[in-house]
This record gives sequence, C-alpha cells and structure tokens, in this order.
Amino acid sequence: MSLSLEKASELRQIVRNQLTQMNIHERIRDILSESFQDEQGKSSQGLSEADLVKALQRRGIVDDVMKELSFLTKVPDKEATSNSKPATHFVDKEPRELKKTNIDPTRRNLYLQVLGGRAFLEHLQEPQPLPGQVCSTFKLYLHFRNQRFQSKPVPCACEPDLQDGFLLEVHKDSLGDGSKMADATTLLSICDPVHMVLTKTDTSSEITLIASHYLEWRPLLSSPDGKMSMSVELLGVGTESKVPVGVLNLKLEIYPHLIQPLSQEVVDTQLTLERQKSAEKERLYLIYAKQWWREYLQIRPSHNTRLVKIFAQDENGINRPVCSYVKPLRAGRLLDTPRQAARFVNVLGYERATTVGGGSKQEQWCTLLSFLCKGKGDCEDHATLLCSLLLGFGLDAYVCVGTKARRVPHTWVITCGTNGDVVFWESLTGCRYVHQPVNPDDPPLVEQPKRVYPYCSIGCLFNHQSFYANCQPSDTVELCHFDLNDESQWKPMSTEAIRSVCAPGSSISLPPFPPLCAPTIDAAVASNEIELALRGLISEHRKDLGLNTVWDDNLSYLLSPALAAYEIERTTGVSAGNEEFQDAIKRAVPDGHTFKGFPIHFVHRNPRRAFATCLRSPFCEEIICCRGDQVRLAVRVRVYPYPESACAVWIMFACKYRSVL
Repeated sequence: MSLSLEKASELRQIVRNQLTQMNIHERIRDILSESFQDEQGKSSQGLSEADLVKALQRRGIVDDVMKELSFLTKVPDKEATSNSKPATHFVDKEPRELKKTNIDPTRRNLYLQVLGGRAFLEHLQEPQPLPGQVCSTFKLYLHFRNQRFQSKPVPCACEPDLQDGFLLEVHKDSLGDGSKMADATTLLSICDPVHMVLTKTDTSSEITLIASHYLEWRPLLSSPDGKMSMSVELLGVGTESKVPVGVLNLKLEIYPHLIQPLSQEVVDTQLTLERQKSAEKERLYLIYAKQWWREYLQIRPSHNTRLVKIFAQDENGINRPVCSYVKPLRAGRLLDTPRQAARFVNVLGYERATTVGGGSKQEQWCTLLSFLCKGKGDCEDHATLLCSLLLGFGLDAYVCVGTKARRVPHTWVITCGTNGDVVFWESLTGCRYVHQPVNPDDPPLVEQPKRVYPYCSIGCLFNHQSFYANCQPSDTVELCHFDLNDESQWKPMSTEAIRSVCAPGSSISLPPFPPLCAPTIDAAVASNEIELALRGLISEHRKDLGLNTVWDDNLSYLLSPALAAYEIERTTGVSAGNEEFQDAIKRAVPDGHTFKGFPIHFVHRNPRRAFATCLRSPFCEEIICCRGDQVRLAVRVRVYPYPESACAVWIMFACKYRSVL
C-alpha cells in the first residue's frame, strides 16, 4: 500500500517528533561511543553497520522506539467516510482492545475508564429490571478542558454497571503551544480537574442530581507505567453534601506514556503549593469582604436588611464568591442573538433546591455543568447562565439579587446600554422590561411611569469582575437609579480583590465553564411522536365518555403557523403571522360552524404529563370533550430544540363543529 506525499510527510513528522521526545539521538551517540571504546583493538572501519544495529538492540533502543511508535490507529468501518473523527471522542473499552480509537500520537491523552460502581446503598432493594421494562437509570457526565462526555445510561442498582471509557486531550491553551506534545512538567502545571456529575433519571423522565465530584488526575504523572487505578467516593449534593452516595472504580492511563515520570514528592509538593496558594487568596478575600461589609453598614444601619449576597453555596456545600458563578460564555453558532439566549435559558426547567423536612428555602447555586446536566435549576442558576451568555454577546450585564412580589427573594439580570437605558431580563420567563425610574420629588400632577416588572427591591448586582451594593436611601426598584459609577448610589468592591479569586486560573477551587452542546433532538421526529401519542390519549379519553373521535388532518396542519408565531414572539418579542393564520382558519371553517383553539406551552416532551396538565384547563377540556354535530378534532405539536437538548414544545388543540340552535 502506497502513501500519498502528504501522508508520508505527516508520518515522517510524527516519527521525528517521537524520536526527539525520546532523546534518541543522544542515546545512540552514547552507545556508539561505548562501542568504539570496546573495539580498541580494531580500527573504526572494523565496526560494520550490522555491529552497530546489534549494539542498539542489546541496549533495548530499537525495542523502545518500536514500542513508542506502536500507537493505535483507526480501522475504518464499511460505512466509514473519508472524514476522520477528531482526536478526542468517546470510546467504550480498554484502548488495547480497541480497533476504532483515533489517538493522535503527537498530543498527550488521558484515558479515563469507569469500571463500575458499588455501595449505592439507596438502591440496595432496587429490583432487577425485566427486558424492555422502563426503569430508573444512572448517567455519568464529564467535563475536562473544554471537552464534554457522557456515558450510556445504566439501570440504577447498588452496584450499577457503569462500564465506559473517555479519551481526554491534555494540552496547553497558550498561543503556539496547542499543537505541541505536553511533557511531564507541562502536564503538572495543568491544574484543571475532571468534573464528574452523576444524575438519575426516573421512570417519568425526571432528572435528579446525585453527585458532583472533582477528580484530581495528576498523581498519575508519578506512575512508572503511566497507569493508575483508584476508587472515588461520591458525596451527595445540597443538604446531603457530606453523605456518601456511592463509589466509582476508575482506571487512569496516559498516552503516549511518559519517558521519565515525575517523582511522587514533586507531584505532592506541587499539589500542596497550589492548595496553599488558593487558600491564602480566599482568606485574604474573606478579610477584605468583612471589612467592606462593615463599611457598608456604617453608611446606613438599615443596610443590614438588604439582600447583599457576597458568597453563595454550590451543590457541594462550598461557599464561593458570587462573582465566580458568572463568566462570559460564547455559544458559538448555537445561539444567534441575546434574546434567543434568553429564550434558551427560559426553556430550561425551574426547580427549587429540595430539602428533607420543612423550613426555609435551601440555598444551592449550582455549577454550570450540574445545571446543564439535570436541565433545570433555581432562579439563581438561570440568572447566572443568562448573564454569562449576555456578557458573551458583548453586553454590559449583571446579576441582580433582590425581591419580587410579597418580598420573596429573587434573582434576575439587568443590562446597561451605552445610551443609559437599563433593561431587566427575567431569566425564568425570557421577558424583558425597560426600567423607568420614578422621581418621588415630582409634583402630584406629573404622570409617573407604571411598573410593568414584578420586582420590588434590589440589594446588589454583580458580574464576573464587578460587585455593587445598593446604598441609595430606598432599595425599591422604581426609585433606584443605575449609574454604577456614582459611589453615593452603589458601593463597589475592589476589582483587583474580585479578580484575585474569580479570574480564570486564580484558584484551583473554581470549576471551569463547560461549552454548550448542540441539540441532539430531531424536531420533526419528536413533534410527530408527541402528536401521535396525544391523538391516542384524546381518542381514549373521548371513548371513556362515550364519544366518537374524527380527526381533521387539514385543520391540524393549518395550526402550524400559529405555533411558529408563538415561538417567534417568545424569542424576539415581535408578533408576526397571525393575520395569515386567521385567514386560513376562516376559509377552512364552513358557514354555520364554530372553531375553537387552545394553545399551550411546555418545556418537556412527556405527552401523558402534558395531556394531564391540559385537562386541568376548562378551555382545553371543552375542546377535547366537544359534543355536537359534525365535530372534527385537530391537534398540532411543534418542538423547537435549543442547546443542551432543551426544547420548547408548543401544542394546540382545536375543534370545529356545526352550531345547533
């Protein structure tokens, strides 16, 4: 088999890089020097090429070279195309058993293998699922240096059969170093952990966060054979953050293997120094925050009751500065506009942190990966994600901490325009409100702007590099002004102090932000599946009532423009296409007939759950249970997928019937 010039050149470069890394030329030079000394009785011409090769073989040089160059290559399938896979991708089994793993030998890779779980005692009595039976499942997610992976779902059990492998690229992000092979010293300087998140999906498709763990992989650098096995104890989340939930058995391996592994002492010293440095930064920031807070209280004693949030607990119960939960996040080509970003955050589910027993609300600000993996979270999770996306779109965005109706604590987002406009973004609904302050000194006859937003008070606002506490006489939103440069209205924190603990790389305790993943949902297929399921549920429901069901496919199709118009309005705030929809319906409904329609919106794809919700609406029940002459029913479903496989599901029920006097 002959190689193209390009492939041959690439292969020569790979071999050359590997030989340079092994310092092979220096080793050959030393052996030749020794061989000449051993042949003192001969002239230099007495050493033949065969003698030199034998000398290299005796010293193991040839074997070392061949061993290092025997990396795995991809064997194409019958269906494989000419396009090769990226170097980093999901693999299933041990690399030496694989024939389809494309490992780039010029880049360092970390192979993490999950060899099963044990001691998940909460599932000790879990029955063994029957073939084809729907059961609760575990799924493991990983994030490492802008790479994301997920395992196959496995049935929940005391010893879950989590058997998966993940190939992670390890390289420097600095300019010019991305394509170089990372040596042991470079690897030791990469302090990013492997963030592991375990979720449980029950039989009703509800996802629960089980554990969030940060794996320190660098002890592997001191392993003589480049391999290491370990057992990782996973702790719970929220109020159970100190309680073990199970153990994962892992095996780590580095490819290509290091020629000279680091000593255990060097690795331990580096990790200890990093922990000490981070702890010192956090200690100094805490001292600064305490002093700053004392100064804030001296301005006005009533400030003690304002919601000024400096620290917040994550899912592992760790107190972190709130500024560390925000970072400019670019969605690539997955989201095109800030308003589309707001819509994406809106369709992620809302869920308050759960507690065992009653009492006040449990605080839990999730890290971004945990929030995305379970696909739902509290208002703080939505607000920090939306603020990060708006910062990525170049806006001057901040997370607001305050209250809404009845003084319930709430979190939302504001953006400050270059023209002085201030816009409130409600991350749970995607709605936008332009702030128009009320001047309490105006005469009574001066008409004041009406409040259209649901917010009552504001205590502070922050982003990834700024923190401001409201020190205006009143914290009521209508009376607030948002000139953040006026320290008589907003008391700022030192940007240097915030940067010392929240800037990328400033602390090993800060989890890096994962990239967003493209949706994997086929919108047309998902829409058809939900629509067919709803038709069956409606037919069964009407049959129980003693009613026949006749479907009007043409009427169902005519409902599509309305659903599209609803989604466009939610995304852009602009209503469009309603005139055409109304005209089409008027043409489709004969004289003497009545048309009724009921649209509804969901952020899940469970048809039974959606149908049960719809029946609780008297308008929808009136359509589904319609009685009369020449009754024709219609239902249309439209699924709009967003990143992270979040989706907006629009359903419209309709009927037409002949009016009888």
